[in-house]
Amino acid sequence: MLQKLRSFVLAVFAAFIVSASLAPLDLGSAFAQSTDAAAPASAVVNQTAPSAAKVDNPYGLSALWAGSDFVAKSVLVIMVVMSMGSWYIIITKIIEQAKMNKQAREATDNFWKTGSIEQGAQALAEGSPYRYIASAGLEATKKHDGLLGQVDFNTWVTMSIQRAMERVQSRMQDGLAFLATVGSTAPFVGLFGTVWGIYHALTAIGVAGQASIDKVAGPVGEALIMTAIGLAVAVPAVLGYNWLVRRNKGVMDEVRSFGNDLHAVLLAQAAKKS
Repeated sequence: MLQKLRSFVLAVFAAFIVSASLAPLDLGSAFAQSTDAAAPASAVVNQTAPSAAKVDNPYGLSALWAGSDFVAKSVLVIMVVMSMGSWYIIITKIIEQAKMNKQAREATDNFWKTGSIEQGAQALAEGSPYRYIASAGLEATKKHDGLLGQVDFNTWVTMSIQRAMERVQSRMQDGLAFLATVGSTAPFVGLFGTVWGIYHALTAIGVAGQASIDKVAGPVGEALIMTAIGLAVAVPAVLGYNWLVRRNKGVMDEVRSFGNDLHAVLLAQAAKKS
């Protein structure tokens, strides 16, 4: 019995010695394996580090359009239409005013040097407001009969020329009402979009139950873009309106001067005929 116990203890002791002698080799191989595994991991980290630095901005106009509802998109479309309409009117009115200034110079150079008002009107370009006023004055002198003949000739010619100049002025003011409307309403349209966006942002934050800075700053910042767009639409419209009104005043001063001179010539011709 003792012999068996002694042999069992020796076997256990021998196994312990063998395992102890093999342990450093196992640790070394394990360390080598871990080192080999760490090298690709570090390489992966080094390879992914530059790409991690390139983070796409989750906010902005594209994110605002993608995450907005029907009301917010409608507000954006309305402001885009306002902006396009404002710039179209500003550009077309500038071209029209420049054209009328050129026609004013032509009327000064060509109309008053002719022998009669008929020849002067024919010398002016088609569509010119000065030709239209001259034709209106001539037509008034030819239609001064019947019931209209009871009106004083001076008064009748004055009314006809004044009516023609008012129509020219009315045409010059086309589109200015749109600019005034855009300038006065665009900020409020943008503010409405901001309020609507903040409401939905706060609702989403309340549903999520989180109020961290990334949950608040992003949606609220996107909503504030609406106000910025409204101001960007309104400012050019207001500046363009005021500038065009001032230029219209200068153009109409030339038209009124032409009308007054034409009125004096028509009265002089009528006096010679009588």
